[in-house]
Amino acid sequence: MKIRRLVLLFTMVAAAALVPARCFAGDTTYAGSNKDRVSLEKTGAAIRAAFAAGDVDAILAYHHPDVIKALSAEKYLVGRDAVKRDLLDTFQAYNLRFEENHVESTLFQGDTAVEESTFSIRGTPKNGGQPFIFKGRSLVVYVRYKKSPTGWASIREIIQPAS
Repeated sequence: MKIRRLVLLFTMVAAAALVPARCFAGDTTYAGSNKDRVSLEKTGAAIRAAFAAGDVDAILAYHHPDVIKALSAEKYLVGRDAVKRDLLDTFQAYNLRFEENHVESTLFQGDTAVEESTFSIRGTPKNGGQPFIFKGRSLVVYVRYKKSPTGWASIREIIQPAS
């Protein structure tokens, strides 16, 4: 009798553990519409192109006024004005170009999209120093924002440098 109860208990625990997994595996609930996926892809491409051009205003067009960016453990930027100051300082010293951007996962929920990517950025010092490659992973939360050219704006971003 005890063995039968243990088997029943194990079966119930295993079934309960599989329910959340089935909610995401193969479920398109969080995949977003084709229109949403395309417009979010255009958002990322436009931001990367603006970085390559050193165009701060174009970059900021895809950032919500209440954006928060955690670029490292020591660098936490709150608001679009802080992001602008940081970009101006950065572009004064470096040219930056995304060498790679690989979207690992994207989740859509209503007016929010969460994108996790790996990336590499080539930095070239404007003073003639040696170029470098910065690699890492980003987690970006986008929200629908009518003032963005694509309808999406970054509102939260975390960068995890590769080490």
